Amino acid sequence: MDQSVFFLVKDSQNECREVIRHRDSGLRIRVYCYGREPFNADPDELQFYGVDHEEVLIFETSGYDGADPLLVIEAIRWYADYIENPRMEILAENPRISDTY
Repeated sequence: MDQSVFFLVKDSQNECREVIRHRDSGLRIRVYCYGREPFNADPDELQFYGVDHEEVLIFETSGYDGADPLLVIEAIRWYADYIENPRMEILAENPRISDTY
């Protein structure tokens, strides 16, 4: 069984900015900490959310071409395992905002 290989690129200046990269494609997903830095969603990219121990994480593709949408979910699932939160739920909407409407 083939398994995708992902890498994590960390920003040395900001612990809340990381990029998940897929070894065999151009897939990149930026990771942001909701509320700790400004975030403006790019309408041309996919955004997903997850909650890691009470902190909302935003996952936004970067330069996404629409190929293999399941790979995006696989990358976020890999990241959840990496941060030792394998049961993290992947959400299509920000759970902090959706409750206010």
